[in-house]
Amino acid sequence: MFSFSERLQKLPPYLFVELDRMKAEVQAKGVDVIDLGVGDPDLPTPSHIVEAAKKALDKPENHHYPSSAGMLSFRQAAANWMKNRFGVELDPQKEVVALIGSKEGIAHFPLAFVNPGDVVLVPTPAYPVYHIGTLFAGGETYYMPLLPENNFLPDLKNIPEDILSRAKILWLNYPNNPTAAVADKNFFAEVIAFAKEHNLIVAHDAAYTELFFDDYVPPSILEVEGAKEVAIEFHSLSKTYCMTGWRIAFAVGNETLVTGLTKVKNNVDSGAFQVVQEAAIAALTGDQQCVAEFRNIFKKRRDVLVEGLKKLGFQVEAPKATFYVWARVPEGYTSADFAAKLLKEAGIVVTPGNGFGEPGEGFFRVALTVDEKRLEEAIKRISSLKF
Repeated sequence: MFSFSERLQKLPPYLFVELDRMKAEVQAKGVDVIDLGVGDPDLPTPSHIVEAAKKALDKPENHHYPSSAGMLSFRQAAANWMKNRFGVELDPQKEVVALIGSKEGIAHFPLAFVNPGDVVLVPTPAYPVYHIGTLFAGGETYYMPLLPENNFLPDLKNIPEDILSRAKILWLNYPNNPTAAVADKNFFAEVIAFAKEHNLIVAHDAAYTELFFDDYVPPSILEVEGAKEVAIEFHSLSKTYCMTGWRIAFAVGNETLVTGLTKVKNNVDSGAFQVVQEAAIAALTGDQQCVAEFRNIFKKRRDVLVEGLKKLGFQVEAPKATFYVWARVPEGYTSADFAAKLLKEAGIVVTPGNGFGEPGEGFFRVALTVDEKRLEEAIKRISSLKF
């Protein structure tokens, strides 16, 4: 018999694996399932990006080991994109590193700076990998609750001094998954001042900055004066360009933080396939009209779902960003009970809020990853249920 390591035994079940299992059980019974669970866009990658990959595939030089840090041309494209989008100046050789998807970078980052016993400040509810990466590095997670009364922003003043004295990294994620909350530059400025006061690294997961609606445009934390002294920011092409399966992203910011992550990658992976990097260059440097079109599609879906849920009496607000809707479950239900009811009685997959952390109890998350007709069908099915 072989035993799993203690770090694996400490891991909670990965949320979306369990959702897939439950979904498969229902589908096996012949149910037409509407999957609003995992945040995987249903829209195809734009054709000019696919064509760039096809051309890159014919280049023999792309068939060899890539650099763990990424092609300089890709890092330059990422730096130029950051300049054009946020006005942030970056040295592509020292302040940008390519990632095999942002999940990889987020999971590996604590290995560069966290020693056993160090504390990592992690928001909750949140993307599970912030905690998982901490666990793998031997660190201790201190959870910062994201509550409606604080607009789903962490209350930094409530973190105990004995925790702060051992803390190494502060994780943030805005626009936020799962709550769809947003943060402004004033909040980021408070975070940067707080980090400098307590000698903290700020790690900002910015995967959803390009999925915004109405009159809101998300900032980068690196726009704040002094941010590059303490911060690293993770950007993903997955949601912006509907490239989830391509596994390409980049991290930018403080040179030492980027160097630390690169050193980890030098020892654990051989870099992103250069064909994918060339496709990513086409995405970052090409016409951004495709991104605007994606935003318009997700906005229409948001409106269909939010208006439908409101008519059925749900407490829900239209998100300013992300392709998620965060809504309260009906009175008398837990998050898990409500999600199970939707799946078993209506064939609808949603994610229970408590799956992202204890403060998510009482909420459920809907991913806008099906078309408007399927969302209308989902609303129709929900309307037939008794609560």
